[in-house]
Amino acid sequence: MTDGDHPRPWETQRRGLLLLVSSPAGAGKTSLSRRLVADHSDLTLSISCTTRSPRPGEEEGREYFFLDRALFEERIDAGHFLEWAEVNGNLYGTPAEPVEAALSAGKDVLFDIDWQGAKQIAEAMPDDSVRVFILPPAWDDLSRRLHARAQDSEEVIRQRLALGKEEIAHWGLYDYVIVNKNFDRAYADLAHIYRAERLKPGRNVWLPEFVEGLLAE
Repeated sequence: MTDGDHPRPWETQRRGLLLLVSSPAGAGKTSLSRRLVADHSDLTLSISCTTRSPRPGEEEGREYFFLDRALFEERIDAGHFLEWAEVNGNLYGTPAEPVEAALSAGKDVLFDIDWQGAKQIAEAMPDDSVRVFILPPAWDDLSRRLHARAQDSEEVIRQRLALGKEEIAHWGLYDYVIVNKNFDRAYADLAHIYRAERLKPGRNVWLPEFVEGLLAE
C-alpha cells in the first residue's frame, strides 16, 4: 500500500482557527473575506444572526440569519451565542455550536465582524483567534464607497461613517493591520497571514508524534 492510500497526518489532525476580520464599513473586509473563503476549501464563513432588515440582494442564511428582536433576545438568554453586540440599534450575534464543531473537525472559520464581537471571541478563545483589521487608505474612500453602493439612506450612511471612526479607534487590539489601498495586494497580505497562522505548532496536533517518528528513524 502506498502513502497515497492514506491521508497524511497534517490533513486530518489539526485544530481549526478563528480568523476575525474587522474594518469600518466600506473598507473592503467583506469582499476580501469572501474571496479568501472561495479560494480555501478548509475555510468557512461564519454566518451571524441579526435583527436588522435585509439589504437589497441579501439572502437568508447567506449574508445573515435575520431574526426579530424577541427571538434574538430569547437566544441570548439561552446561551446560544458565542458573542453578541448591539450596533447602530441592531443586534448581531454568532451562533456558538457550528463554530465549535468546525474547530474540532480541523476546519477554520472566518468572521466578518465588528470590533466588539472580535474582542469577545478573542477573550473567550484566545488560542484559536487571529485578529486582522482592514484600514482604508483615506477617510474619503469610505464615504465614496458607501454612497456608490446606493443601498442606504443618507442618514444611515452618516451613522455608518460615525461608527467607522469608533471601529478604527480599536485597531490596536488586532494582531495584524492591512491598508486596503489596492485590493489584490490587500488580498495577498490577508491570504499570507491566514496560511502562516495555519502552520503554528499549537494548531497542528500531529506534530509531536510526527517529529518523534522522524527522530526514531
